[in-house]
Formats: sequence, structure tokens, C-alpha cells
Amino acid sequence: MTPQTVLLPVFAQVALTFFLMVWMGRSRFAAVRKGQVSASELKRNWTGWPERPTQIAAAFHNQFQLPVLFYVLVLIAFITTQADFLFVVLSWLFVVMRAIHAYVHTGRNDLHARFRAFFIGAVILMIMWVYVLLKLFVGL
Repeated sequence: MTPQTVLLPVFAQVALTFFLMVWMGRSRFAAVRKGQVSASELKRNWTGWPERPTQIAAAFHNQFQLPVLFYVLVLIAFITTQADFLFVVLSWLFVVMRAIHAYVHTGRNDLHARFRAFFIGAVILMIMWVYVLLKLFVGL
């Protein structure tokens, strides 16, 4: 696999994270501008944000949980040349599930749908880890 093919899902995941970061900043500034929360109040209590900026912030912060394990695994697979077609397909599926999770989280925020997206992404990531482990140590 070419480096571009292996790394493109990582860049897509990073783009999702940056998108959520910018959206979070804009929604927070808008909440302050509309008077929904005051800057002085936030100095004492950062949990005082209205619901919408909080939803977006939570989706942003979620990008530093499972995706961290994804980044590490892609780096391991890339360096050890274990990233093949199946690995790249699984990488894209993981990123798609993260995007769906963020979409649900920042939209209707249905806990059931959000959990399904999280769970499917987590299972995909676990499969990826086992796959690379088997390729490295068992010679799959």
C-alpha cells in the first residue's frame, strides 16, 4: 500500500477533529455574544455553557479517546509495513463510524444511536488491533 493510501484515513479523522474544534469555538463565541453565558462566569465555572456548545464540545473531546488508539495503530502498521488493503478498508470504516458518532452527537443526540456508532467503531478498532497483532507475531 502506498503511504498516501494508508495515511488518508488518518488525515480524514484529523479533519473531523479540526472541524469540530472550529465549530465548537464558533458556537461558544456565539453563546457569549448572545448573552447566554458571560465570560466572567466561565472563568469560575467552565461547565456553564448552554446545551448546543456543550454538545459540540463533547463531540470534539470524544476525538481524543478511541481515535488516539487508531492513530497509534496506524503508525505501528505503517512503520512495520503491515498495512494492507483490509487494514485500509477497516481504517475507513472506523473513520466513518467516528463521523457518524459526531453527527449524532451534535444533531439529535440520541444516546442509542450514538452508542451504536461508538460500539461499531470500537469493534472495528479492536479487530484492526488483533489483525495487526496476528500479522506481526503469527505471520498471518
